[in-house]
Parts: sequence; structure tokens; C-alpha cells
Amino acid sequence: MTTESTTDRQVWSQARAAVLVAEKEATCARDALAEERRKLPGLVLEATYTFDTSNGTVSLAELFEGRPQLVVYHFMFGRDQEIGCPICSFWADSFDGIAPHLNARSTTFTCTSNAPLERLHDYRDRMGWSFPWASAGPSEFTADMGFSANQQRPDPLAPSSYEQPGLSVFTRSPDRDDQVVLNYQTTARGLEAFNAAYGILDLTPAGRDEAALSSTMSWVRRHNDYR
Repeated sequence: MTTESTTDRQVWSQARAAVLVAEKEATCARDALAEERRKLPGLVLEATYTFDTSNGTVSLAELFEGRPQLVVYHFMFGRDQEIGCPICSFWADSFDGIAPHLNARSTTFTCTSNAPLERLHDYRDRMGWSFPWASAGPSEFTADMGFSANQQRPDPLAPSSYEQPGLSVFTRSPDRDDQVVLNYQTTARGLEAFNAAYGILDLTPAGRDEAALSSTMSWVRRHNDYR
């Protein structure tokens, strides 16, 4: 943690105004990037994929729940793992409560993992979450999306370990016979926009305070494991 300098209000206000100019420039750049992202061509998915959910076994198309857009967070929780990834859990703490807002904008949100559904729901209960969570274990969805070592296609998002966190955006349209289209994917630092805690820490004098750590997020624990 660095020790911040102090000054009087006039100098502080001038310094804050200068940073505000940079913030507005960054906001405009972010808006322009979002527009470019929306122009990406879609990739029609040939496979249907199946998932175990609270409502039984459903297809990827059925995960949309009748809405035209679907956002999937790929949560690292493998078939042979007994507990979810602590880093993905850090992200998931920001997911509760967003579904109704996304639904209001014709978008469905869910997490998916390869672990069995019962294990996912047991872990969700332990963590006190309520967001939708489906098991992708019955199909090769996680691998085909490029977020597990079983993926079969060369991809710049291909993981270096067994599984990798990520986010995928899909659409389906009656104009395309309800085919599912992959519109966007991101991983690694591309996921930071979905982590409220990091957004808040970035506003503090200490920031994330990770530079001296052995690895970037070695401080992170599941929220009920901090002592």
C-alpha cells in the first residue's frame, strides 16, 4: 500500500478535475469499444448441447428461456472436483440480483460448470447464492467453447490448464430458424468488468495492492473463508 500525498481543497479540486478529463476519455473509448464488439459477426453453432438444470435436462437453446440473448459465465468446477474455484467464487459474489435487470433487457444469465448439478447446488447453498447454475457435464459445451483442455479447435482463448473461467454471449432469432449463434467471448482480464469488488478497490488509494504478492490473486478466499 502506498501512502497518498495530501493537500488543500483548491489543489485537490484541480487535480481531481484533471483526472475527471481522463476518466471521461476512457468512458468514451469504452463506449466506442462496446459498439465495435456489437458489430462482431456471429458464429452459428452446429451442436445442440445439453445441460442438467433445476427444470430437468435442457438444450442450449432452451437455456435462453424464450429470450433472444443468453450470457453464460463458465465457472471453474470440474467433473471430479468437490468444491468450486475460489477465484470464480470471487466473481460470482457479484452475480446475485442481476438476473431480473438482464431479463428486463431481453437477456438471460446463467453460470455453467462441468460438475454434477447436485454438487453445484450444494456449493451454491454453502455460498449463499441464488443465480441460475446449470451442469454442462452431459456434453462437450465447455470444451467446444474453448474453456477446458478438452477443446478440439485452435483458439486464442484456449486454456493453459484443465479449465479456464470465461464468459460467452449467444443469441437466437426466429429469422435464423432459432439457431444459436455465438457472438462474443472473453476470459482473463476481460472478465474484470463483472467483478464489483475489483471496481471498488480500483477507486481507493491502495488499489488492488497486489504487486508484491507471489501471484496476482493469492489473497482471494471464498467469502466465508476469510479470518
